[in-house]
Amino acid sequence: MKPSEYRELTVRADLAEVDRVRAFLRDHLRSLALGEEDALKVELSLHEILVNIVRYAYPQAPGEMSVRISEEPGALVIEIRDSGVPFDPAGRPQTDIEEKIRRGSKGGLGVYLFKTLMDGFSYRREGGENILTIRKTL
Repeated sequence: MKPSEYRELTVRADLAEVDRVRAFLRDHLRSLALGEEDALKVELSLHEILVNIVRYAYPQAPGEMSVRISEEPGALVIEIRDSGVPFDPAGRPQTDIEEKIRRGSKGGLGVYLFKTLMDGFSYRREGGENILTIRKTL
């Protein structure tokens, strides 16, 4: 894939569609020089982001989510878009994992996971869309 090319998939923001997007990602990852551990990190990160969109982005009515996969020199780039409730993960406080374990609280790890498993991310709100871009070094 040339740096200017990308592959994109748009689906309903529904848990039933998450596996379809993961298969789309896995199909692309096969063509990259990415180790198994890094491929799993990318897949888990995307999974967590998609589940959060499904659960929280559209409280009033069903919506869609789009995943665009591309490459830039030395990196895999995944852009995730939804037109749901604005949510900037950069503004979220750092999760205290030890405290969560001590208290036995469930959930709330999606943002923590993709922030720690990926090599970078950015967020912007544009044209009524949340646009989250995650990167993994190749």
